[in-house]
Amino acid sequence: MDKQFINMDKKLYEYMLSVSLKESPSLRRLREETSLEPMAVLQITPDQGQLLALMVKLLGAKRVLEIGTYTGYSAMCMAEALPAGGQVVTCDISVEWTDIARRHWQEAGLADRIELRIGPAVATMESMLADGHEQAFDVAFIDADKVNYCNYYELSMQLVRSGGLILVDNTLWKGRVADDSIQDTDTCAIREANSRIFNDTRVDVSVNPVGDGLTLIRKR
Repeated sequence: MDKQFINMDKKLYEYMLSVSLKESPSLRRLREETSLEPMAVLQITPDQGQLLALMVKLLGAKRVLEIGTYTGYSAMCMAEALPAGGQVVTCDISVEWTDIARRHWQEAGLADRIELRIGPAVATMESMLADGHEQAFDVAFIDADKVNYCNYYELSMQLVRSGGLILVDNTLWKGRVADDSIQDTDTCAIREANSRIFNDTRVDVSVNPVGDGLTLIRKR
């Protein structure tokens, strides 16, 4: 089967952004501050953020669940896309990183749309289910520790409504998932999650080479 690939070098990537990205000043400030952090690689790319926002708008989403906040860029992207009264519930374990997020959300006037829950995300999600929030979310975005990807996915399947969307980041993992000689814990965890999602008859799925790989999953 013939395949065609675009070599997305820096020049082409910058061109793509120039004809696509419409980033608010608040998002740009947060992204630029985060770029100075030692772990800046954890932040999604701006084109990913814009795609998340578009998906939220296309679904008419009102409630979004995020697993992995970091400094809050992706949560802000989705919060900007929500209608009045919409809410992002985002989960993380780091007070230090999310303090940056809180400051920027407040400055952007979005703090009332974003609820931050600090603690292990599996426990947070299980607590939501225990509190009766099954199928309460329209969208879930998973971008946290890889060893729990399968757990996050299964819990998201319970928390997201039928017809809702689950997005999973880093599913191509800089190509390491395709190299059988690489057997570290994170790579193996992503392979397992990819396989589970692909074989799940409850969903429709598409893996996209956006950023480090973004998988779109529609819950039937």
